[in-house]
Amino acid sequence: MNFLRGVMGGPSAGPQPSGAETIQKLCDRVASSTLLDDRRDAVRALKSLSKKYRLEVGIQAMEHLIHVLQTDRSDSEIIGYALDTLYNVISNDLEEEEQEENLPKQVDDLGSQFTEIFIKQQENVTLLLTLVEEFDFHVRWPGVKLLTSLLKQQGPQVQQIILVSPMGVSRLMDLLADSREVIRNDGVLLLQQLTKSNAAIQKIVAFENAFERLLDIITEEGNSDGGIVVEDCLLLLQNLLKNNNSNQNFFKEGSYIQRMKPWFEVGDDNCGWSAQKVTNLHLMLQLVRVLVSPTNPPGATSSCQKAMFHCGLLQQLCTILMATGVPADILTETINTVSEVIRGCQMNQDYFASVNAPSNPPRPAIVVLLMSMVNERQPFVLRCAVLYCFQCFLYKNQKGQGEIVSTLLPSTIDGNSVSAGQLLCGGLFSTDSLSNWCAAVALAHALQENATLKEQLLRVQLATSIGNPPVSLLQQCTNILSQGDKIDRRGSKVQTRVGLLMLLCTWLSNCSIAVTHFLHNPANIPFLTGQIAENLGEEEQLVQGLCALLLGISIYYNDNSLENYRKEKLKQLIEKRIGRENFIEKLGFISKHELYSRAAQKPQPSFSSPDHMMFDHEFTKLVKELEGVISKAIYKSSEEDKKEEEVKKTLEQHDNIVTHYKKVIREQDQELEELKQRLNTLTSQNEQLQATVTQQVSQIQQHKDQYNLLKVQLGKDTQHHNSHSDTFQMNGIQTEEVSKLKEEVEEWKSKHELLQGQLKEKESVIEKLKSSHLEMGTDQSSQTSRSGSLEHNNELQKELEMLRSQMQLQSAEISKLQMENQKLQVMNTSVDAVSGESSAVAANSSEILGRLEQEIQELKSEVKALSAEKEALKQHLDSSSSTVAILQDEKSKLQQEVAESKKEQDDLLVLLADQDQKLSALKIKLKDLGVPVEDEDDIESGDQGDEDEDGDEEEQD
Repeated sequence: MNFLRGVMGGPSAGPQPSGAETIQKLCDRVASSTLLDDRRDAVRALKSLSKKYRLEVGIQAMEHLIHVLQTDRSDSEIIGYALDTLYNVISNDLEEEEQEENLPKQVDDLGSQFTEIFIKQQENVTLLLTLVEEFDFHVRWPGVKLLTSLLKQQGPQVQQIILVSPMGVSRLMDLLADSREVIRNDGVLLLQQLTKSNAAIQKIVAFENAFERLLDIITEEGNSDGGIVVEDCLLLLQNLLKNNNSNQNFFKEGSYIQRMKPWFEVGDDNCGWSAQKVTNLHLMLQLVRVLVSPTNPPGATSSCQKAMFHCGLLQQLCTILMATGVPADILTETINTVSEVIRGCQMNQDYFASVNAPSNPPRPAIVVLLMSMVNERQPFVLRCAVLYCFQCFLYKNQKGQGEIVSTLLPSTIDGNSVSAGQLLCGGLFSTDSLSNWCAAVALAHALQENATLKEQLLRVQLATSIGNPPVSLLQQCTNILSQGDKIDRRGSKVQTRVGLLMLLCTWLSNCSIAVTHFLHNPANIPFLTGQIAENLGEEEQLVQGLCALLLGISIYYNDNSLENYRKEKLKQLIEKRIGRENFIEKLGFISKHELYSRAAQKPQPSFSSPDHMMFDHEFTKLVKELEGVISKAIYKSSEEDKKEEEVKKTLEQHDNIVTHYKKVIREQDQELEELKQRLNTLTSQNEQLQATVTQQVSQIQQHKDQYNLLKVQLGKDTQHHNSHSDTFQMNGIQTEEVSKLKEEVEEWKSKHELLQGQLKEKESVIEKLKSSHLEMGTDQSSQTSRSGSLEHNNELQKELEMLRSQMQLQSAEISKLQMENQKLQVMNTSVDAVSGESSAVAANSSEILGRLEQEIQELKSEVKALSAEKEALKQHLDSSSSTVAILQDEKSKLQQEVAESKKEQDDLLVLLADQDQKLSALKIKLKDLGVPVEDEDDIESGDQGDEDEDGDEEEQD
């Protein structure tokens, strides 16, 4: 203990040992002591010396400290001291008073070397991951800091060890759920280092619900008003999403974009933003840009853009864009963010075009932004951001391009308000070279890949001065280009000329009419050849290259409509005045320029200074496309040009033919699809109707069986009771009814023959369709459509055969009904021969006649049902060429007939039950009067019994 007292600064006698000796003794104590308290005190002493004697402690004590972590895990205190000591040795975060000017490089090397020694044994990192799982604060917090320091020193190696360790990343993700903010915040820093430049770990962390937890932390901390914890969470989110398409898609599919909207809710009073809020909002805007970056796959970017519009995020960004009091750097970043959210997305571009600034009167946001772009008093980065926004608004947006160009045309110019076209013209011809360049590039984007607008822009007329006639925009651009050295400008004169030359090259490319207008001015070609032929300084070489490109475009897209400026004459002029080799060399100055290479890297214009603002990203694509074809065109002879023109014409004709056939095939495919859909619909409806017909047939059969049964029962009653005297009157009525039934049957026969005639007409139409379809098309697609139509006709013919068989069945049923009517007539004649009955029997006979009348009514209903069924079949035949609505009506009629048939059946059953009850009641009364009543089965003695009953009744009377 005296030794430890000396180490800790207590009084001691004799000479003081050196630091290295003290550390050696402490290490021996840690290695050899059997008491835990002694080892703990020794490790505590090493911790206190580790900052001052970092090298010595690292060399001598690291092995012993690792051994302590392995063997003394039961004591959290000694584990915490050991972890703190290792952190002090490995970490480069020195105290301020210990930092000197000559130390940083040495310190960095020292931390990296100690880290390499520690991770040489992978078990050490695995042990550290196990310790981080401990809930004890004194173990977990130092473990998190030590692991973070290891990742800072040797990131890729430690990442690989953690990646192959079982549940390594999942253990570290639990830190975000720790209730102690210190550990949670340091856990965020640890995950920042863990996810740097490692896509595999980024995916694992994302699928461990990192997005949900980080967004919850940001919300708890107050979104953009939060502290540095929000900043750390945003940096971690950027690590997870940047250049990781899988995580971006997971972020979008998880509806996390919607949770970003509250970040950008700003109030009316935007004064006095704290530095931390500015930093947070800047990182939030960058996170939005990560999701919609032009370098992402187009499909992923488009889906994120649409999600941002639907959740209101784009609207919120436009609110910040038009708000007052927003810091300049946040406003600039917001403009860049809005630019990429609307880039190439028609829906977002249309919304942005409708945004108005809160001014009086309201002005479109595009106009307000362009006013900032052409205002030389605005910051340079802000003007670059506005230019990028305008470029993104016009990117693949022909509607927006047309709206911008229309503000320049004479018929649409409004003198009472400032338009985008007026601002662009004002910037194009101002004395500020940067405004000239920005306006020229913006106008070039309005013409990008749009030949129609290039022709319309030729109509633009400018009033240069009072009393002089107006000149065209094309003419004014060439005038300024030729007089550029004579105009006093602020900034680089080369920049103005480069901007105008880029505009002219974009305007004339792929537009022969514009080339003709350009060549119509006799001063243009001599100016270009003079610029190219001169030997100018290095600055002017860029202008020479662009002049060569413009002259090459005038040759390549020349339609030879001007005799003095035909392709061959222009080539001869180049050969005499410049030389072909010299011309090609000057043309190559563009792509070899350093600023050209920078501009070709990404769409956003980012320049360190206004002097470096020379090339536009889209223009670099145009140069890459035209440089080769212009070089070839210069060396081609007139014969080769003629052959090329002939080939072009042939190709155009071929393309027109191919386009025509594609259109025809497309129309046939559409018709085929419609026929297939119609066939499927008719097939399904036919199946339904077939099922309904089958059901109806079975129900009709049941009704016929019931009808036969009732007829037999009524026949028995008639034979048993005989007829009475009143039958004579009913016979006449029954005979009339039977005659009417005959007439109706004859009518149905005629209708049946008519339906058969219609069936034959349908068959003839189908045969015509077959012959017409056999003559259609020779290509494969028409063959498939022909086979589909033949199959359709075959199916229709099968249906007609089935319907014809059903009609035959119906006609058979009608003939059966006729036979039954004849039987009824025979019954009427037999009834006429019967005479007088008694009054009691007359009452019973009247009931029987009622039943007969009911039978007649049933026969009428049956005939009506059959007629309705025939009508339904006729409608079904017509439905093969009718609409779906008619088929549905037919189905409802059939269902109604089923209901009526069921109702009639129920009425018959009720009537029979009533008659049975009446008969039984009469029998009971007769028995009560003492009259013997025999059973119905006793047929032989039935007549004698009836006479006895009549005699008894007469005596009683």
